[in-house]
Parts: sequence; structure tokens; C-alpha cells
Amino acid sequence: MGRGKIEIKRIENPTNRQVTYSKRRGGIMKKAKELHVLCDAEVSLIMFSNTGKMTDFISPNTTMKKMYDKYQQASGLDLWQSHYDRMQDNLNKLMEINRKLRREIGKRLGEDLEDLSFAELRGLEQHLVSSCKIVRDRKFGLLGTQTETCRKKIKNLEEVHNNLLHEYEERLEEAYALANHEGISTNELANDGSHVFMFRLQPSQPNLRDDGGFGIHDLRLG
Repeated sequence: MGRGKIEIKRIENPTNRQVTYSKRRGGIMKKAKELHVLCDAEVSLIMFSNTGKMTDFISPNTTMKKMYDKYQQASGLDLWQSHYDRMQDNLNKLMEINRKLRREIGKRLGEDLEDLSFAELRGLEQHLVSSCKIVRDRKFGLLGTQTETCRKKIKNLEEVHNNLLHEYEERLEEAYALANHEGISTNELANDGSHVFMFRLQPSQPNLRDDGGFGIHDLRLG
């Protein structure tokens, strides 16, 4: 028995509808490719499913734009005119918005105020006052941030200074203790105090005395 004739109407079951679309889409794509190969025809095919998914085919020896141009020439239709009209309308709207913005900027610079009424001038004044408040708040916010950053830098520098001062005092005490041990007077050490940190021990030299101490001649310039 042959297969019965299928009634051409919308398939109500969503699953069956999707399966049928997938099968017939594949068949149409196959026929389009065969038509191009067998007959050397330029074929362009575009399909959209009910979910918006696009499937297209274009002959390898042409482009979609060339196909559109040929269609326009053969049908006498202008496919791009409506798109151009929409772009032109959008451009006109943007130009009008630009003109209004330029007029508003000019008013805030004191230009074109002759034709404004008292109410419009009053509104412009209030708008300028509120704008000045926003700018002032922003300025004070930046100043506060910069001030806080400077305070942190000063605090860090104070800590570094205190650490260096503490280290200096410790080294100075060690130098006085060493000088007293070697018999150098405090005045001599004070007169040459700028060179306290210019000395360091040379570990490669036999600088240990018999009594386990350090001699003044065992110190070398760093």
C-alpha cells in the first residue's frame, strides 16, 4: 500500500513540528546543492525556524550581496531603500538632539538668552546652581581623597624616619662602647662622628685579639 497523502496544515504538536522541520530542511538543502551542481545554477536559500534559528545556503561561486543585486535588477525592486530611509530618519533625529544640546550648552555659557522668558531664565539659574553644587561636591571629594593619601604618605615617612633614627642611635651607642673599650676619648669620637658608619669589620682578616676583643686597627673603611 502506498503512503497516504499528507494534509498540508500547521502541525500542532511542537515536537512533531520540530522533527518535520529538521527533516525537510535537510531535504531542501540537499536539493539546493544538487541544483547548483547539476544545472550550474546560482542558488541562494535562507530559512528561519519558529525559534528564530537561521539556516542558509549560497552557491560557492557567488555571494549573498551579488544575489541581492541580481534580484533587484530582475525584479525592479530596491531592497536597500527602506533601510536607507530608516538610517536617514535616525540621522535626522540625532542631528536635532545635537542642535538642542548645543543650544543648552550655549545658554549655560551666557549665549542666546535674549529670547528666554523670566520663567526660563529662572529655571536656567536653578539648574546652574545645582550644577555648581555637584561640581563643588566632586571637587571637595577629590580634595579629601588627596588629603588622606598625603596623610598616609606622611605617616609612612615618619615611621621610616623613626626607624632610621632608632638604628642610628643604636649604632652610635655601639660605636661609643667600642671606643671606650679601645681607649678612645669621647671628644675624638665626636669629632670624627660623621665617619662612624664608614667602618665595618673585615671577616677575612684575623681581627680577634688574644683576649677575644677587637682592636681599633682591625676596623676597615666600608
